[in-house]
Amino acid sequence: MKMSKQFPLNALRVFEAAARLGSFTKAGNELGMTQTAVSYQIKLIEESVGEPLFLRRPRQIALTEVGQRLAPKVTEAFELMQEAVASARGDAASTLLISSTATFASQWLARHIGTFQLAQPNMAVRLSANDAMIDFSIEAVDVAIRSGLGVWPGLVSHRLMKVEFTPMLSPALASTIGGVNEPRDLLKLRIIDPQDRWWPLWFRAAGVRDADLDGRVPTRLGAQSFEAGAAIAGQGVAILTPQFYTDDVALDRLYQPFDLRGSDGHDYWLVYPHARRNVPKIRNFRDWILSEFNQDCGA
Repeated sequence: MKMSKQFPLNALRVFEAAARLGSFTKAGNELGMTQTAVSYQIKLIEESVGEPLFLRRPRQIALTEVGQRLAPKVTEAFELMQEAVASARGDAASTLLISSTATFASQWLARHIGTFQLAQPNMAVRLSANDAMIDFSIEAVDVAIRSGLGVWPGLVSHRLMKVEFTPMLSPALASTIGGVNEPRDLLKLRIIDPQDRWWPLWFRAAGVRDADLDGRVPTRLGAQSFEAGAAIAGQGVAILTPQFYTDDVALDRLYQPFDLRGSDGHDYWLVYPHARRNVPKIRNFRDWILSEFNQDCGA
């Protein structure tokens, strides 16, 4: 027997119930179908097989030899499908898929996610770190960490942290010009990613309105965490979010020469689809991360 796209899979389900219960009526009751509908489905599968599967007797049915051979295999097949669905459901419930910007993933999430896993020991966490704006409707992601204004149609959003920026560099690099004593001194050094929109905002706030950034060679590294690494290596001055680099400052790997910090309104947000706001694993992660940032966890 060759299975085709027209193979009556629903009829197999009816056949399995009728064979197991020994009655078209009982099969109909279990499946919510009339006896006539059950008889029709059985007829469809018999036509597909090319042999009768039941002997019809007054108030009684019995499996034919062909039906006896087919019934246990059909029952086994449905059990396998049920196990597969249950396994998939269990895997989905016990795995949290997180999409995050590369910088937030490396500078905060990787350092704290262990406490979430300790609180949820049966939850596996998978992290995708990139700056692409994922589409929840087509990508298998449960929650995302995004940078922006916090308004995305169809998504619930919770602000995690205010994003600020300020120039940072290695103390050794600062010493090469006798120290960074005023904002204009930064222009004596190589600027890492001079096309970053944060630079002109910070320089204007610092009173330097003639900073010639457009004439500098562009050196975009793709993520703030990479720019921080270059700054630590003494390759230039980076404009960074200082909250992420307190350890590097404490270890004298990075130096923040000025207290002035800028902000463009783009903060870090936890987001997920509104329709999935009550999924337990999403709710658990939301409550945990908002607690970590000491914010209100209301949706």
